[in-house]
Amino acid sequence: MRASPTRYAPGMTEVAQRYATVADAFGARISGIAPDGWHAPTPCSEWTARDLVAHVIGTQRRMIATLDGTEPAEVDPGDDLPRLWRAASDAVADALTDEHRAATVVSGMFGEQPFESLVGRLACADTLIHTWDLARATGQDERLDPYAVAKAMEFLAPIDEGMRRPGGFTAKIEPPADADEQTKLLNFCGRAA
Repeated sequence: MRASPTRYAPGMTEVAQRYATVADAFGARISGIAPDGWHAPTPCSEWTARDLVAHVIGTQRRMIATLDGTEPAEVDPGDDLPRLWRAASDAVADALTDEHRAATVVSGMFGEQPFESLVGRLACADTLIHTWDLARATGQDERLDPYAVAKAMEFLAPIDEGMRRPGGFTAKIEPPADADEQTKLLNFCGRAA
């Protein structure tokens, strides 16, 4: 089980620390959902807050399944999503702290790469963007970690066209000239921040 958000231990890799930061922020937004907020519409037009949380849990499960060579269990949106989030994010965090598992080469839509690289790119970016989506949908703090924002943009910018497909991100929005880095990332991902 992962410890509190201040758990950074000596020897943790940059990706493990960044994932912990991003996962803790998403978990905090889950904890902040009011009982009637689970049905709130999100910036992802087809999803409620409950659907969005189920999607992010499913992404974490797919990461672990890729690592373990198993089939990920489907996420039932009617289940105890806070509990499922803790279990799924703990599994990813635990794999990142295991040197052998973190270095295991996995295959997927972004080619072959070490598990740690896949988490640092896909899981961190996806969870970060959906943290903002969930915050926006449920009236919570929309601020994202600036370092995680920079790293997400570093990953997403080169795959600009590839990420704009059905089930992916929508068309980007031209950011205002004075936009901060978070707004630029959100606009790049089709969010009107």
